[in-house]
Amino acid sequence: MTHGLPRPGPRPLWQRRYALLVIPLGLIVVISVADLLAPQDIHLGPLLVIAPAVTCSFAGPRLTALTGALAVAAQALIGAGEEFTRNNAVQLVSLALLTCLTVFFSLLRERKGRQLEQVRSVSEAAQRVLLWPLPDRIGPLRTASLYLAAEEEAQIGGDLYAAIRDDDGARLMIGDVRGKGLNAIGEAALLLGAFREAVHLHTTLPALAASLDRSVSRHLADLTPDSETGESFITALLVEIPDREGVVRMTSCGHPAPLLLRPRNTVIVPDLHPAPPFGIGTGEATPDDYTVDEAPFTSGDTLLLYTDGVVEARNSAGDFYPFAQRVAQWSDSRPEALLHRVRRDLLVHAGGHLGDDAALVAIHHAPTRDGRRPRATTAR
Repeated sequence: MTHGLPRPGPRPLWQRRYALLVIPLGLIVVISVADLLAPQDIHLGPLLVIAPAVTCSFAGPRLTALTGALAVAAQALIGAGEEFTRNNAVQLVSLALLTCLTVFFSLLRERKGRQLEQVRSVSEAAQRVLLWPLPDRIGPLRTASLYLAAEEEAQIGGDLYAAIRDDDGARLMIGDVRGKGLNAIGEAALLLGAFREAVHLHTTLPALAASLDRSVSRHLADLTPDSETGESFITALLVEIPDREGVVRMTSCGHPAPLLLRPRNTVIVPDLHPAPPFGIGTGEATPDDYTVDEAPFTSGDTLLLYTDGVVEARNSAGDFYPFAQRVAQWSDSRPEALLHRVRRDLLVHAGGHLGDDAALVAIHHAPTRDGRRPRATTAR
């Protein structure tokens, strides 16, 4: 029995390649023997080209060249066993040329693979710099996050989230930049930097929202192409969860309301009064332009923040993803398990590919030490 022992990990890539090398080598031996034993009017030597072609599918140019050289040698051996004719010479030269072509394409594939790996490394580095990993716990809160990029091989796009702990509780933000690509990433970085700088300077969510709008409006034009001037903006939802008040406070700047999950498959959509998105006005916003909405948030509740890419995902029939209905069945799940189930279900609904970036943040209010639910306060 292996219970309690670590399971053996996957074999290294080089070991798997050398194990697969048995296939083309076996083909060379089988084809050569079959050709030597076959009648004089049957020529199986041209099939030797299969060996380097197969090797190219799993190995690099060196192993492909080695297999091709062995195939050429086998062809020469076959020709030596009979009267060497011009047909034998043509077969030998043709096999050598085809092997060279196979090695050349293997070189191109290896180069493309290195370039792709560099792109992935840059993308992962950008994700670590922009989207700092959320801590597993923020005071009495358990958190988890998920990012699904619509662009192939991308790790990050125009959606964003952040969480900051202060003396009285936690503040979080989730946002969605209009558009995709590098411009969207730059705008997301702009808002994230502004949030991390201003979150400690403003005591209320409206004051924080006004500060963020001024920062975004000041710099957004520098990141927007001339063809899209005046069309860039960022929707955002600011969230404040005090440690001891049993409420969640929210200020929406054009962003959809979160889902409030409660035990026994209960899903509530808080009634918000959204203000315009960041960057869409004159850049002279004041705290009076924003509204704070409150909802009870106590032990056992989960707040699920998301971006448009989740609810706007379509299936093959064109139907939107029924987000609230699906997550109701997982309302008792912990944040990590909840997002894992949403991710799997969302990708199944969308056929494995999303049309827009999608970000989710789950915040679970863990029970207090004495097991009681914190007393909710009235709105200020």
